[in-house]
Amino acid sequence: MSAGSKTSHTHVRSLTYVALMAALLAVCAWITIPFGPVPFTMQTFGLFAALALLGGQRGTLTVAVYLLLGLVGLPVFSGFGAGPAALLGPTGGFLLGFLLSALVYWGITSRLGTSAPVMILAMILGLVACYAMGTIWFLCVYSGGGTATLMGALTLCVFPYVLPDLVKLALAFLLVRQIGPHISR
Repeated sequence: MSAGSKTSHTHVRSLTYVALMAALLAVCAWITIPFGPVPFTMQTFGLFAALALLGGQRGTLTVAVYLLLGLVGLPVFSGFGAGPAALLGPTGGFLLGFLLSALVYWGITSRLGTSAPVMILAMILGLVACYAMGTIWFLCVYSGGGTATLMGALTLCVFPYVLPDLVKLALAFLLVRQIGPHISR
């Protein structure tokens, strides 16, 4: 195999992994339990799995592809939502927060490496960034600039999700540690 075809083959494999993980994010979004204004989904599991398996750069690309698919109207968001309205609605900040999470993960792992403690720290800090973006967005959009408080938004949008999201983070990390070595990159 020539060097050019090997590079092409690697590029195709990389794009295939990005597409598959974007599809996983969509499937995880469809696993939804309505729970107040912010549904409980498996999206964070898909996000963490993509980041841990593909790394920061391709994981971030995965999230960008996922968001673009939803933006153009494919029903990839929770409740089979799609389009600009889903991104601009009260929970749109959490969707955009996935991209921020991926960027945080990429930034940390590119500087500190991909040891297990660094990856876990990067995922946790990415989750915090997602919560921050989603909560601020929720306050601005859902309350319409009204009298909603930060504590009220955190009570609705973050506190009930922290433990389940940490469990999803751990499951994604453990799963990727098991299957990652068997996937050629």
